[in-house]
Amino acid sequence: MSKPSLYVVAAPSGGGKTSLINALLSRDKQVRLSVSHTTRPPRPGEVDGEHYFFVDEVSFLKLIKEGAFLEHARVFDHRYGTGRAAVEQTLAAGYDVILDIDWQGARQIRNSFPDCRSIFIIPPSVEALKERLVARGQDSELVIQRRMRDAQAEISHWNEFDHIIVNDEFDKALIELNHIIRSDGTGLTDINNQKREILAQLLGT
Repeated sequence: MSKPSLYVVAAPSGGGKTSLINALLSRDKQVRLSVSHTTRPPRPGEVDGEHYFFVDEVSFLKLIKEGAFLEHARVFDHRYGTGRAAVEQTLAAGYDVILDIDWQGARQIRNSFPDCRSIFIIPPSVEALKERLVARGQDSELVIQRRMRDAQAEISHWNEFDHIIVNDEFDKALIELNHIIRSDGTGLTDINNQKREILAQLLGT
């Protein structure tokens, strides 16, 4: 059996990473998702300890002081952090671990786990991104506009990741994600011309 690996999966809001990760977990029992801590309130249907550990600001800052996080960041006015002990225990138990975090967290993780594999998921176009944000029905128009601006800033960090997946056709994107998890290849070998054109359109370059 190969040594368990740590995977970082990031995406702008509306990129669809949560759905892809959940689908991967349902088909690959060798992979575990690290449950992050957050100070944001639960969304409808979210369960404490399953989707996130929901904590208040004071508790989160105490965990930072105690060195309990592998990484932590403030995103959209709320804090998010990855618990160190849980990740290390899951890897030690022989499971691959996926971290669902942003590019800031990915940078921090690479300092602790230089051998981790990082995957960035992007929408196929600016129009598709806005349609997905609107379809979620969770945010006002002002918040959606802010998320669109922030998404462009996040996407500008694409070249810090080992792999890029365009989440256009869900099943195709899932197959690509599964292939990356189950292959030994690393590096930006899958950034073809089509993906570069999509990135340029998303970044307005």
